[in-house]
Amino acid sequence: MGPQIPPPQVKPHNSGLFQQPRYVDHNHAKTIKNVVNVNKASIQVVADENNLDSHLVSFTFDAVVDGSITIFYFGKEGQNCTFMPAYPEIYMPRKIPFEKGAGQKFSQASGTGIDLGFFELDQLSKPSPEEDIFPLVIFAEACPPPLSTSTSQEPGKPLPTMSTHAQITEAVLEKDNAGHFQVKVVKQILWIDGTRYELREIYGIANSDSKGFDENDSGTECVICMSEPKDTAVLPCRHMCLCSGCAKELMSRSDTCPICRQPIQELMEIKVNKSHPE
Repeated sequence: MGPQIPPPQVKPHNSGLFQQPRYVDHNHAKTIKNVVNVNKASIQVVADENNLDSHLVSFTFDAVVDGSITIFYFGKEGQNCTFMPAYPEIYMPRKIPFEKGAGQKFSQASGTGIDLGFFELDQLSKPSPEEDIFPLVIFAEACPPPLSTSTSQEPGKPLPTMSTHAQITEAVLEKDNAGHFQVKVVKQILWIDGTRYELREIYGIANSDSKGFDENDSGTECVICMSEPKDTAVLPCRHMCLCSGCAKELMSRSDTCPICRQPIQELMEIKVNKSHPE
């Protein structure tokens, strides 16, 4: 008899290729009421018509309470979200009071702006994160000074923060091809009851309210089941594209975002307010 041939070794299909998806936190978002909000897309820096070397800040904002706005150029952040000017000899901030209301327009008064010619464009277009300094800081707070006057800041001291609620917009200034300054917002911060929150956009949240929407608009629905309203965002990419049920099911099979395929680090369930104004 000839030599015996060993039986063939059969390797299971996809053996060694399947990996158990890793555990990902599934958290619920905490609702925080923002009582004053600066529309970051509306912020402009324009030349003062009466002082051509000077520039003024303007923007629109909404407020459900009275408050005040302070403009800082090269504002330096201190403890507890207090700010002070890095160059008080060039520009001294003032608190400007406002009354509550929606769609308000804020404009610095003529003669109260700054000559940006004191600074190099490289200084204006880049923050100094290691020093917590930004070229433009808009500090909107819910605790106003007396409405009869504006409050000037003492040199070398941060503006006192009496309120427990403020929104801070930090931005840089760039020039377009025509030589005009353009505002680029780097981040927005909420300071509420001693806690600091950084505001970030959630992609798709504007279409997630299932009340009063066009049923043919698939933008409101979970991208997996295509029936339930989306209420769960994927982090860190911030795509709000899943319902909570499909989010849990997805994590048993995959750990990447169904929109951009980035790895999922966390799931955040966000209950969108479905109430509409009268």
